[in-house]
Amino acid sequence: MTDIEIAQAANMKRINEIALKMGLEEDDYEQHGKYRAKVELSVLKKNKDNKDGKLILVTAITPTPAGEGKSTVTVGLTQALNKKGYNSIAALREPSLGPVFGMKGGATGGGYSQVVPMEDINLHFTGDLHAISTAHNLISACIDNHLTHGNELDIDVTRITWKRVIDMNDRALREVIVGLGSKINGIPRESSFQITVASEIMAIFCLAESLDDLKERIGKIVFGYTRSGSALKVSDLKIQGAATALLKEAIKPNLVQTLENTPVFIHGGPFANIAHGCNSVLATKMALKLSDYVVTEAGFAADLGAEKFLDIKSRVAGLNPNAVVIVATARALKHHGGDKILKGENLETLRKGLVNLEKHIENMQKFNLPVVVAINKFITDTDNELDIIQKFCEEKGVKVALCEIWSKGGEGGFDLVDLVMEALQENENSEIKYTPLYDLKAATKEKILTIATEIYGANGVKFTTKASNDIKKYEELGYSNLPICMSKTQKSLSDNPTLLGRPTDFEVTINEVRLSAGAGFLVVMAGEIIDMPGLPKKPAAEGIDVDSNGKISGLF
Repeated sequence: MTDIEIAQAANMKRINEIALKMGLEEDDYEQHGKYRAKVELSVLKKNKDNKDGKLILVTAITPTPAGEGKSTVTVGLTQALNKKGYNSIAALREPSLGPVFGMKGGATGGGYSQVVPMEDINLHFTGDLHAISTAHNLISACIDNHLTHGNELDIDVTRITWKRVIDMNDRALREVIVGLGSKINGIPRESSFQITVASEIMAIFCLAESLDDLKERIGKIVFGYTRSGSALKVSDLKIQGAATALLKEAIKPNLVQTLENTPVFIHGGPFANIAHGCNSVLATKMALKLSDYVVTEAGFAADLGAEKFLDIKSRVAGLNPNAVVIVATARALKHHGGDKILKGENLETLRKGLVNLEKHIENMQKFNLPVVVAINKFITDTDNELDIIQKFCEEKGVKVALCEIWSKGGEGGFDLVDLVMEALQENENSEIKYTPLYDLKAATKEKILTIATEIYGANGVKFTTKASNDIKKYEELGYSNLPICMSKTQKSLSDNPTLLGRPTDFEVTINEVRLSAGAGFLVVMAGEIIDMPGLPKKPAAEGIDVDSNGKISGLF
């Protein structure tokens, strides 16, 4: 059976039953149909005296284009925890329509470790991403409206940094000209679109801890500069309240369930290669108050999502992660060893590719957190391949579990649960706890260098003239103590997507630095990275259909 067929055959419980199991009352949530709900922010206040549960981060080695099952392991692990008697909730990101109709697919897991209703979640869900897009584009519209009506703020039309957004891969929108035609159509200027999940509104949405915090952060967004060089904020347009109003329902975390009826929060969804790649702080904190164990994931590999989870999200929100699970697959390791086909047993390329796993293990240990490797088993994997990975981890002194959560659901993650519990106990007994990689007070270039050398393994960093000027400008404006959100390829530890395995003897090139003042970080563009992806030659959309009864096929 395909993922969607498995999901459609699921024995789902009504969402009120899931809520009741979590200790929620009727006034604590609002149902969106039979199997979805929005949870009120008041739940956090009601449960503020509850002890926080243990926080487990699921990340991965550098993936193949198809991904290595990070969400699947996250779902499978929380199912396994509950099946073994531990009270656990998963906290995931919302899928973007770009990958759903492009190449990578949705973000609800796979096989018998999925979140349901799978079709609803992967499509419009509860409308959060549409609300985020609209709030973002309200700001865009008001900027151009201000220009049309006299430009009282003296906006420099050549220095407007705020783009427009759409939640779809559409390369034709990377560079556009707005305001063409007659005078009533506005002031002609160059502009562009980014995908919604790369929007600063999305980043703010995921880092805000209340409606008031959300509004304050939106007001701090720098959308451009005056002709004299002063920064202009959304608060100067006086529309932060209106933008927040569009998000007042979206900010409430979404409650759904796994195939085994385990509770899951799915809320917010920035990409980790162009944003910070983590679900919302509100959903994570709510899960921590309502369960003993929270399993969450961060986008792409540990050099991207996990680093940002630990250096940005955890630091900003005051979270204290307790353990890290690194997902590895034989397929990806063979890919990093130079295998071009990835079909059939290839022990030579597998052994060569193990250096990628080695580096990610080392990176996560730098944050003073215990690490467990989860081998996500594919049906095509051979015993010889799996044995090599297990022995490698054992030789490195790292806990490793073979996971069959795709085919067996929670039961296939029992070994992983046992090792995660050992890791949590190790963390509990250790005097040294989670520590971010760098000091926020360090110079901006120093923070970037630290990430590049310590996490990517680079020899150094090359700053273009533009990047250096950007940094100087932001430091002069008072933004020197912000964390760094690296934007780089997910295909390599380096900034060059062709350098597989564990690259050595390379420099990271920083082409540009962008200010996300509302989110509270600097976005550092490493290598050639774009914030509006394109569709592949044969997009997944070609395989998606719906019949006369509304039954969807082809989603994965």
